[in-house]
Amino acid sequence: MPDNKKKPNPIDIHVGSRVRLRRNMLGMSQEKLGESLGVTFQQIQKYEKGTNRVGASRLQAIASILNVPVAFFFEDAPVDHLPGNKGFSEDRSTSYVVDFLSSAEGLQLNRSFVKISDARVRRKVIDLVKALASEDEA
Repeated sequence: MPDNKKKPNPIDIHVGSRVRLRRNMLGMSQEKLGESLGVTFQQIQKYEKGTNRVGASRLQAIASILNVPVAFFFEDAPVDHLPGNKGFSEDRSTSYVVDFLSSAEGLQLNRSFVKISDARVRRKVIDLVKALASEDEA
């Protein structure tokens, strides 16, 4: 018996993950985003998983609420499945940033780091993290 469940489109999954990323970066709950859009938090969950596709007008509203351009949701989007793609996709060298900011530790570190107003202190934090990372390699 064939599986009738339709798999989400990779672009819908990507857009949803970017909505979740930005929402988390702002420390906003699914409930708060849903209230601002006039939808339930369950609907936000479906958008973020890619289960439900976000329409153009709703994506524009989400971009406005999350204070990013609409293009933000398509940065580093998968292109391998698009018709006419010959496999010359760009290097995804920035995907580590998305991975980092998608983790709880990355979000906490980012939120705390940007609150440091002294550039010298920020530089020292970076030096400390580099030193700790090189200790792990040894």
